[in-house]
Amino acid sequence: MARSSTPQGSLRQRNVASTNKKATDVAAGIETEMDKLAKASQQRVKTDKERDYQIAFVIITVLAFVTRFWGISHPNEVVFDEVHFGKFASYYLERTYFFDVHPPFAKLLFAFMGWLVGYDGRFHFDNIGDSYIDNKVPYVAYRALPAILGALTVSVSYLIMWESGYSLPACIVAAGLVLLDNAHIGQTRLILLDATLVLAMVCSLLFYIKFYKRRHEPFSRKWWKWLILTGFALSCDISTKYVGLFAFVTIGAAVVIDLWELLDIKRPGGALSLPEFGKHFAARAIGLIVLPFMFYLFWFQVHFTILSRSGPGDDFMTPEFQETLSDNMMLANALDIQYWDDITIRHKETKAYLHSHEDKYPLRYDDGRVSSQGQQVTGYPFNDTNNYWQILPLDNEEKKGRNVMNHDLVRLRHVATDTILLSHDVASPSYPTNQEFTCVSLEDALGKRQNDTVFEVRIEHGKKKTNFKSVATHFKLIHNPSKVAMWTHTKPLPEWAYKQQEINGNKQIAASSNVWFVEDIPSIPEGDARRNKPEKKVKSMPFLRKWFELQRAMFYHNSKLTSSHPYSSHPYQWPFLLRGVSFWTQSETRQQIYFLGNPFGWWLASSLLAVYAGIIAADQVSLRRGVDALDKRTRSRLYNSTGFFFLAWATHYFPFFLMGRQLFLHHYLPAHVASCLVTGALVEFIFNTESVDEEAVYGKGSGPKKHVTARERYGGQSMKSAWAAALVILAVAIAGWYFFLPLTYGYPGLSVDQVKMRKWLGYDLHFAK
Repeated sequence: MARSSTPQGSLRQRNVASTNKKATDVAAGIETEMDKLAKASQQRVKTDKERDYQIAFVIITVLAFVTRFWGISHPNEVVFDEVHFGKFASYYLERTYFFDVHPPFAKLLFAFMGWLVGYDGRFHFDNIGDSYIDNKVPYVAYRALPAILGALTVSVSYLIMWESGYSLPACIVAAGLVLLDNAHIGQTRLILLDATLVLAMVCSLLFYIKFYKRRHEPFSRKWWKWLILTGFALSCDISTKYVGLFAFVTIGAAVVIDLWELLDIKRPGGALSLPEFGKHFAARAIGLIVLPFMFYLFWFQVHFTILSRSGPGDDFMTPEFQETLSDNMMLANALDIQYWDDITIRHKETKAYLHSHEDKYPLRYDDGRVSSQGQQVTGYPFNDTNNYWQILPLDNEEKKGRNVMNHDLVRLRHVATDTILLSHDVASPSYPTNQEFTCVSLEDALGKRQNDTVFEVRIEHGKKKTNFKSVATHFKLIHNPSKVAMWTHTKPLPEWAYKQQEINGNKQIAASSNVWFVEDIPSIPEGDARRNKPEKKVKSMPFLRKWFELQRAMFYHNSKLTSSHPYSSHPYQWPFLLRGVSFWTQSETRQQIYFLGNPFGWWLASSLLAVYAGIIAADQVSLRRGVDALDKRTRSRLYNSTGFFFLAWATHYFPFFLMGRQLFLHHYLPAHVASCLVTGALVEFIFNTESVDEEAVYGKGSGPKKHVTARERYGGQSMKSAWAAALVILAVAIAGWYFFLPLTYGYPGLSVDQVKMRKWLGYDLHFAK
C-alpha cells in the first residue's frame, strides 16, 4: 500500500506546487500592475503639479509685460537720467567718444536697440523735457529694452523660487511682490541702466542654484553649463555698474561654503582627495572669475572699437589716448612749445586758467593769519590777456627755436604785469598746509628770490626727452626748491580776489588733480610756419593700456560724486521707503512721475527680514540650551536656501553704508528683489508644516541625495493657510500698486488733495497750482 501510494502522493504534491506557483505568478503580476498604476498615478500628479507651476509662470510673465509696457510712450519727452543714458546711446551711434563712470554693457544694449530701428543718433538728449516727437526719436524702442528686462526679472524671480523647491504660494508671493512694485516698474519703463543690473543679478542667483543642484554630477556637461552661465551673468552685472561686484560677493560666499563642505570627511561619499578638490577649486575659479573677467574686457573692446571719433569724453583721457581718436584737436593743433613763447595754462580738472593781476593778497585773512601781501595768482574761468605767461630758460639766453622738454627747469613771466611766478613757505589763503603762489618783480626773481622762482615741467607718463606740447601734453608744474605741485580747486576766494579760484602749492604731488595743460601759444601768429603742420595720422595704443587708463578715470570720478543732491538718500532710509525721487513733472496737466516703491510690499519684506534674523537667533539659542525645535530638513532649508537669499540681500545692502558718494533709492533695487525672495520663503516656513518621512527622501543617516521638490516635502498636506496668506499679501500689494499708480506711470494727473493723500512719510511730491 505504501509503495502504491507514493506515486499518487507525488502527483498530488506536484499539482499543489503547480497551483501555488501559478497563484504566486498571478499575485506578482497583480503587484507589478499595481506598481505601474501607482507610478503612473504619481507621474500624473507630478505632471499636474508641474502644470500648476507652469500656468502660474505664464500668467505672472504676461502680467509683468503688461505692467511694464502699459503706457510706455508717456511722457513723450526726456525724463530724469534719460538725459544721460539716451545721450550715450546717441554717441555710440555717431561713434563719438564719451566718458561715463559706469561700464559699457547696458549702454551698448541701448545703442543696439537704436541701431536695430535704424536711428542715427542725431538727438543728444540735452535737456530734461525736450520733446521726443519733435525730434523724431524712437524713444519707445529705447524704453522697450528695460521694460523687457524688467518683466524678465519678475519671471526669473519666480523661477528662482520654483527651482529652489518652494511651494506654489511661496513662488507667487516672491514674484508678485516684484511684479507689483512701483519702483521696479518705474525704473524699467525709462532709458535707465538698473533693469539690466537687476536682471543680471537675479540670473546669477538662478544659474548658481541650478549649478548647485548638480553638485553630485561634478564636471558633467550641465554642471559646466550652469557654472559658466553663472559667471556670464555676474559679468553682465559688473559690466553694467560696479555695484554688480556685490553679486560676486554673494556667489563667492556660497562657493566658499560649498568648497568647505567638499573637504568634510562626513559628507556622503567621503572627503575629496586634494587633487580632486584642486580640480573643483580650479573649475570654479575659471567659471566665476577668469571667464567673467574676459567677458568684462570684451565689452570694453567693443566700446573702444565703436567710439573711434573724438568727442566730449576726450578731456578725461591722456593726450596719448586722445591721439587714437580721429578728428581730435590734438592731432590738428598740438605745437611744440619753445622758450620765450607766450602760453596759456589751463587746469585739467576745473578748466580754470592760470591767472594773475596787480591786486595783492590782504595783510590778514579772515582767520587771522598773515599773508605775504604779494601779487595775487588765481584761477580764472575765462580767457583774457591776464592769462598769458612767457616761458623762460634759466640761462636767459635769447636763442629762438629751443624746444622745452620734460623735466626742464623754467621760469614763468606774467606778461601783463611783467612779474615772475613764485612759490614760497607762506601758507595759502584757504589751505594753511599748502604754499602760497604769488609773483615778484624781475629784479627780485633774478636776485635774492631766484631759487623760489624755479619750476620743473614734469610731463605725465613722459620720457626724459619728450617735447613739451600745447594741447597734447598733460603736465605738473613742480616748484623746484620745495617740491610742491601747482594746484587749484573750485572753492572760490573772497571778494578781495573777485571770487576767483585759489592757486597754491600741493604737497601731495602724485594727485591727478595737479595736472595742467597748455591750451594755446598766443605769441605765434595764425599764419606762422609753426602752425602749418602736415596732417597727422591717428595713432594706436594697446588695448590693455587704454583699458587701465579708462578704469583709473572711472574709479576716480566715481569717487568724486560726493556733492549733495536734493533727492539723494541714505541707506538706512531705503528698507522703510522714507524717501523717493522726483523724475518728471508737468504743471499744466498736474502729471508727475515720482520714483517710489510699493510701501506695503517694502514694509512687509523689510519686516520679514527682521523676522528671519530673529528665527535664526532663536534657533541658535534653543540649540545652545539643548532644545531642538526644528527638524533636520526644515533647518537645512532655512539656513541654506532662505539663508542664501538673505545673504544676497545683505551683500547688496550693507556695503552702501561704507560709500561716501551720492546715493539714491534705486541703489536698493537688487537688495529689494532678494528681500522678496526671503519673504516668499518665510511665507512657506510660517504657514506650512512638512510631514513627509525624512528617511524616504534623505536616506538613513545621511544628507540629501537628491533635490527635494515642494510636492515631495508636503505630500498631500493642505496648503490652504499658505494660499490664504499669499492672497492677503497680493491683495494688499495690488492696493498699494494701484494707489500709487498715477505717480509711477505719470498719469492721470492728480489734484492737490489727491497728491496730499499720497504724501506719506514726507515724500517730496510736486504740487501743481
